[in-house]
Amino acid sequence: MAGTGTSSLTVKGDVKVGPGALLAIGCEPNFSPCTDDPNAGTGGTLTGQNKVFGDIRASRALGVLLHASTIKGDVSLRGGGGAESCNPPFPGAFADLNSPPFTDAEDNSIGGNLTMTGLRSCWLGALRNSVRGNVFVAGNTMADPDAMEILANRIHGSIACFSNSPAVQYATPRVPRIRSSGMRSASAVSRCCSPIRRPTDR
Repeated sequence: MAGTGTSSLTVKGDVKVGPGALLAIGCEPNFSPCTDDPNAGTGGTLTGQNKVFGDIRASRALGVLLHASTIKGDVSLRGGGGAESCNPPFPGAFADLNSPPFTDAEDNSIGGNLTMTGLRSCWLGALRNSVRGNVFVAGNTMADPDAMEILANRIHGSIACFSNSPAVQYATPRVPRIRSSGMRSASAVSRCCSPIRRPTDR
């Protein structure tokens, strides 16, 4: 574990991301190797120690990339995304990364709700997160037909998805992994999964 160095960050308040900005917090092997990991070229071995004690709130941001981080509050991503394209020239900071714009949340612990609404980008994903609250994914449009991947999350509240293009998808033939952890009122709504089913304790 990378407990020191440039790959660890602690924020005792909120993180606010403004229009056109790119936020990247966290790193982990294979999915997003740490820049100071000597083995980054082969997938990496280190995981950053990143904590935000408040909320992460992005309004019309170019992109938000969250990996292996602890967010005590809500994660709210509203609008922005850099336009519905995966083709160069890439906008803003993504040009330096030689990557189309995207927003991604992987392997995070989120103490509140996760909201992703109104994004226009190349790709959007939320994978292997633990979310203590609810998940709401609505009104997003992506250029990549394989985008909108909401996969293998543990959600203690409810999940709802509406008006996304392409529709929210999961690894076929799986339905989303939703666990109520004793919250019997939790539910999956609309186009979040097919068929729609109530979460079960395992």
